[in-house]
Amino acid sequence: MREPVHQAQRKVWRNGALSDGARLIPEETALALTYNGGTYAVMMGTPEDLGDFAVGFSLSEGVVQSAEEIETLDIVELDDGIELRMWLKSEKAERLAERRRHIAGPTGCGLCGIDSIAEAVRPAAIVPAGRAFTPREIMAAVATVPPLQEINHQTRAVHAAAFWTKTGGIVALREDVGRHNALDKLAGALARDKVATSEGMVLLTSRVSVEMVQKTAAIGAPLLVAVSAPTALAVKMADAAGITLAAIARSDGFEIFTHPERVAGALAGKEPAYVVVA
Repeated sequence: MREPVHQAQRKVWRNGALSDGARLIPEETALALTYNGGTYAVMMGTPEDLGDFAVGFSLSEGVVQSAEEIETLDIVELDDGIELRMWLKSEKAERLAERRRHIAGPTGCGLCGIDSIAEAVRPAAIVPAGRAFTPREIMAAVATVPPLQEINHQTRAVHAAAFWTKTGGIVALREDVGRHNALDKLAGALARDKVATSEGMVLLTSRVSVEMVQKTAAIGAPLLVAVSAPTALAVKMADAAGITLAAIARSDGFEIFTHPERVAGALAGKEPAYVVVA
């Protein structure tokens, strides 16, 4: 199987001098997702945790409702990419045949090939109330992500999506050159391990677009925390889905854009005040 990190030779111009050397860079590979013999999507991504990616993509796309609906999953390496071959239970296969579409997706593309505006902004799943979190818990969760980003430590070029719970800390963390892929991989890992997603928060090292909210809603997490800002549509979608969206998370705090009631103590002044956006 292809390695997720590649060593590239390069020349460096620094301080007025030229030198030779090598740098570790992330691999980028064509990943074809097929169901019952037909190609559904081709995405570009990092060849790591591909079983999780296949399951998570299937869930977030609505191809299946649970990991158990995928009867078999084979990862097949080809000359020009990797094929994730899945076979679905018969009733799911029949429904998929009616809606099959082909997507060619560049790195990090979450809406490639969607053929209608309604599909692009489809309502996200409504997330159950779940548990509340204190500001200190959110800050602690955010701080635990960078040390666990193994591929990013080597390359400084990949995104991460992680899931944190009060009792388990970081339960799962996945990396990819595409932020959507990283979140799909996380979704697959949580589904395969049957993690109770209402008890934790999703953490992102990227900005928050509407697709990231839709995927978080499909996971069922009540809180989404990101280091970068959200788009306006992402805020609207998170509000409608019942997700607490916190973003621009830094070492000194974060900003809450939707459903601040889940951040226990922050509004009552029991912990250091953070910016709250209504």
